[in-house]
Amino acid sequence: MENVNLLLILGAALLAGASPGPATLTIAGTAMQRGRAAGLALAAGVSSGSLIWSVSAAFGLGAVMLANAWMFEVVRYFGAAYLMYLAIRSARSALRSGAPELRPSSAASLRAAYTKGLALHLTNPKAILFFGSLYAIGIPPGTEPSALLVVIAAIAVQSTLIFHGYAILFSSAAASRIYIRLRRGFEALFAAAFGAASWQIFAARLS
Repeated sequence: MENVNLLLILGAALLAGASPGPATLTIAGTAMQRGRAAGLALAAGVSSGSLIWSVSAAFGLGAVMLANAWMFEVVRYFGAAYLMYLAIRSARSALRSGAPELRPSSAASLRAAYTKGLALHLTNPKAILFFGSLYAIGIPPGTEPSALLVVIAAIAVQSTLIFHGYAILFSSAAASRIYIRLRRGFEALFAAAFGAASWQIFAARLS
């Protein structure tokens, strides 16, 4: 581990994970609208997706995908389409009048929230670029697998704390009251953010 700058790697991962984006917006919106359990389930899905991309990049899959442009393009188009789907759902919710229907979480709804979070992160091409760059720059060639596992575990713990922290923060009673009062404005904001992210991914090109 002497050649691995773990603090630098965790600092970069902290900035990427904690900054506002589709994942954090979805966690916040789900937690405010559907409560803590649903928010935590969705955060677990996002964390799982982050771990999958982290492991893939650590052991070379990210480099393989970037070297084979068609593989990256498949993920990119799926990601753009999924974000546009979320944008349309949020826009339809914003157009509906009346108070939101708050339903208690069931096992099926929690599984659906987890799957949504997982799909959101697995179809995020920026995750491939981020983790690919992170391991390419922060991990020297020839690093032992044991050191890679330490880095993967540290990033996973940090990401889990960040995403689950968002779910806990935005599922507070105060946040839920604000959401209920300003629901249509929040949903319009989510629709605009998801739509902008979808277009940004769709229009992007690998340099």
